[in-house]
Amino acid sequence: MPTPYQTHIGSFTRKTTFFWAAVGATVGLANLWQFPYLASLHGGGLFILLYLGCLLLVTLPLMVTEAAIGRHARHGIVLAMDGLIRSAKRSRLWMAVGRLSVLSAFLVLSFTAVFGAIALAYVFFGATSKFSGVDHVSATGILAGLVSDPREFRVFMGWHAFFLTMVLWVSGQGVVGGLERAYRIVVPATLVLLLALFGLAARYGRIDAAVSQIIEMHPQDLTWGSLSAALFHAFYTLGLGMGVWAILGAYTTPHTQLKRSILAVVLMDTLVAILAGLMIFAMASQSNVFDGERGFSLLFISLPVTLSELPLSQFVITAVFLMVVMIVWSTSLALLEPVVGWFREWTAAPRGLSVFLVGVVVWLAGLASLFSFNVWAEYRVGGATVFRWLELLTGGLMIPLVAVLIALFTGWGLTRNLSKTMLGKTPGIFGAIWFWVMRLVLPLVVVYIGIHYTASSLGSLCDNGSEAFWCEPTPNMVEREGGGEASDPVDASESGVNSDRSTGETGDLLPAEQAPENKPVQPQLHPESAPKDDDILYHSV
Repeated sequence: MPTPYQTHIGSFTRKTTFFWAAVGATVGLANLWQFPYLASLHGGGLFILLYLGCLLLVTLPLMVTEAAIGRHARHGIVLAMDGLIRSAKRSRLWMAVGRLSVLSAFLVLSFTAVFGAIALAYVFFGATSKFSGVDHVSATGILAGLVSDPREFRVFMGWHAFFLTMVLWVSGQGVVGGLERAYRIVVPATLVLLLALFGLAARYGRIDAAVSQIIEMHPQDLTWGSLSAALFHAFYTLGLGMGVWAILGAYTTPHTQLKRSILAVVLMDTLVAILAGLMIFAMASQSNVFDGERGFSLLFISLPVTLSELPLSQFVITAVFLMVVMIVWSTSLALLEPVVGWFREWTAAPRGLSVFLVGVVVWLAGLASLFSFNVWAEYRVGGATVFRWLELLTGGLMIPLVAVLIALFTGWGLTRNLSKTMLGKTPGIFGAIWFWVMRLVLPLVVVYIGIHYTASSLGSLCDNGSEAFWCEPTPNMVEREGGGEASDPVDASESGVNSDRSTGETGDLLPAEQAPENKPVQPQLHPESAPKDDDILYHSV
């Protein structure tokens, strides 16, 4: 094995760059397609307060720990853990923490780029008026033609390669010329665009209805399930467990106030989620097309339908999905960095070559998720496509496991003096809270999150008709086993592609069947050929 590369892999030149890079890494699709739904369902403003409490008590200490590990070592998570293990004289088995972090970032990036490809295609669709006057059936047909049609998967591959090229080109320019410059331009531009779209929604939508849903207190909607939802969102939405915070911490300047900057990032992420929620609900208040929807169907079906009714809809839709592209692009750039940093430290390869090689492997791995929506859609294990298993592996197992191991290592494996040195100068009360949260609170909470996430994901497969061994037989399964006929796929023209309000499920897209000549091709629905409302990529995204 090559000797680890023992010099700096890069550093920011301005102390505020860490803030902009961290905002770009944490503001993801979950701010758009998950947080507004959760806030409206779990008490509005009360859920926001509950969410902030989970951030400050549970998530913030882990964010500070990961960033402090990177800053203390001035290396990525793998070599940073190596240095701490040597200093504390602990078992080399702890090295698995760093390696699992890098692998998690790699896998999450592989399917995050697929969603970036869809958003990028939608920018061009909006600019060419493809969404002009669309309804739910038409919007579903557009999405099906891009994502789920096995005859057109090469076009989808092209958008995927285009999006990844944008990410790799910037990363290849270096930490200063690429990452720092891009984050200092793109992230503020994204926030300005969000504010402009919020103003547009307030002007043409019903901001009072949006405030009622997102900001006003609804104590009757607050339950124990609200606490679980707040914990889940607080943990998965901030890019933890993937080495992102460690590499950004390693890049900080000596003058960067790390803990204060992280607190500002947490508050900014929450503010963006609130503004996005107000924007979405203000636009939806007249047609109610978002009622009960979240996730993939909200962003790529219902949102274009609603925006098509606004004045100058061609420009509005283009601007909205340009903002989405900028959000996913910033997240992807952050996810790529731990992998590139690890590869450089392991091989001593120059940055340009490292970015190229890592990018090729990410692209190849991403094809597994891309094909899960079209040419491999019928190939399932336990009722799940390759994409679903990758999402479950990272979200339900790897990321929670990394978080628990980091908490246990820093809380129990390091001496108090080494912990204080790594954490840096901090008020005594914060240090005490951090110490006991890492020792006791965070491991228990994250174990609960990981188990619940996995159980819910496996349960959703059963709800969608999986015959896996962990599923209880249903009447439909018994009927099939007894020789009965399975029901036919639901035609989109009959269903209108609406959500099932009683379960929160949304039908998935199938490629359009071959239609007779001179007759329109109609998309159909079928379980799991595209992400559904329950397939929320908290950690991506």
